[in-house]
Amino acid sequence: MTKFLNGIERIGNKLPDPFFLFIYLALFVIALSWLVNSMGVTVVHPGSGEELPIKSLVSGEGLQYILTSMLTNFTGFAPLGLVLAMMLGIGLAEKVGLLESAIKKSILNAPKPLVTYAVIFIGILGNIASDAAFVLIPPLAAMVFLTVGRHPLAGLAAGFAGVGAGFTANFMIAGTDALLAGIATEAAKAIDDTFMVTPVDNWYFMMASVVVLSIVGALITEKLIEPRLGKYTGDKSDRKLGETTELESKGLRNSLLAGLAYVGLICLVLFWPESPLRNEEGGIIPSPFLSGIIPIVLFFFLTVGTAYGVTVKKITSTKDIPRFMSEAMKDMSAYIVLIFAASQFIAYFNWSNLGTWIAVNGAEFLTSMNLTGLPVVIGFTLLTAVLNLVIFSGSAQWALEAPIFIPMFMLLDYHPAFIQAAYRIADSSTNIITPLNPYILIVLAFMKEYDKKAGLGTLIALMLPYSIIFLTVWIILLIAFALLGIPFGPGVHMYL
Repeated sequence: MTKFLNGIERIGNKLPDPFFLFIYLALFVIALSWLVNSMGVTVVHPGSGEELPIKSLVSGEGLQYILTSMLTNFTGFAPLGLVLAMMLGIGLAEKVGLLESAIKKSILNAPKPLVTYAVIFIGILGNIASDAAFVLIPPLAAMVFLTVGRHPLAGLAAGFAGVGAGFTANFMIAGTDALLAGIATEAAKAIDDTFMVTPVDNWYFMMASVVVLSIVGALITEKLIEPRLGKYTGDKSDRKLGETTELESKGLRNSLLAGLAYVGLICLVLFWPESPLRNEEGGIIPSPFLSGIIPIVLFFFLTVGTAYGVTVKKITSTKDIPRFMSEAMKDMSAYIVLIFAASQFIAYFNWSNLGTWIAVNGAEFLTSMNLTGLPVVIGFTLLTAVLNLVIFSGSAQWALEAPIFIPMFMLLDYHPAFIQAAYRIADSSTNIITPLNPYILIVLAFMKEYDKKAGLGTLIALMLPYSIIFLTVWIILLIAFALLGIPFGPGVHMYL
């Protein structure tokens, strides 16, 4: 395994710089769109029934799109705003020393054998904060590992694996549950117009998944990733953290009080009668609260960071706050440059309809194999894992697959929520190795803080074991639930 991963790392790092890699991928998409378009290929969207042509970027229309969309592709790239906004808050907390003091106070006093399990566990549960977890947890996990004398890249990998590969699992019902259930319900109406998939239909399975993946992820980190990385000898290897000073302890206390006050205020507004943060029915899933979770988390870090900075006298005037935030933004300059190229590639791929064409043809190939029983469900899971490499958005991919596979499996007497669970495990497992995941770029930027020579090959080699083993273990868990008759959610089993 070590030789295999080292080979992947060597090959991956021989690829061009990620900026030019995305430029070359964009050029490839331009050429492929022209080739497929010249064959007169069209694809019928399984959801809307609309016939979509494969649009050529080597055309008048394509040239207009390339020129007129270049700026909006960049500035409108959703993860860019999310990452930069989050880093304003997290960066302030880091620059004033809050994160370091919090780690010294908590992690250094925690049982060392539990650190890895805690990182994976918190990463998985972090999806309640949606995509913000991709920005928050991996760099903190790297700091934790470095603090306790372990390789920071192992911590970074563990945090990213928990957030990315375990994205769909949680103890709580999240926005993902409601979004996917709504799509599945619409697809099921093709067979039974009264059928409904609810947000809790995969709840039991996903709660079990949190426990299983936390254990598996920790074992991967400690048995595969850390032995391969060896002892850390990078620029920050001589960093030693002393005991928490009295002033730092006072700063942590004040930041905790400020954080509790902030959370209390949010809860007061959230549970106030007719709160504007809840939906029209008074619920939280979905709601403006979940849609606005990024600004809420941003202001939380600004609040606790400011409280700590003022206490330890790192912030002595209002001018210090924007100064620390500006310093944090300087660290993101390489990421911003990289996103310019990546956003063009992803936009071209989506505009040409190549992703839809690949997904629909992949589905048709699977259905043409005429498999029955659990093998066809496993085949569907593996196909989804492959398609996730070219369609990162989980909801967009499910919107393509559900209208094809939900009716097909319902005719075979499978419960749509069971098929949805099979989809979710495949979609999550390969999140951490697909080049279309925009958060891979931010993780790569954090990685370079500890290893200047690290490249895309380094990251893929680190994450591939998590992806493969998570998918394998998750499929086994899915089969165990199915064969043992364990409900996937309230009243939901494998068969209708």
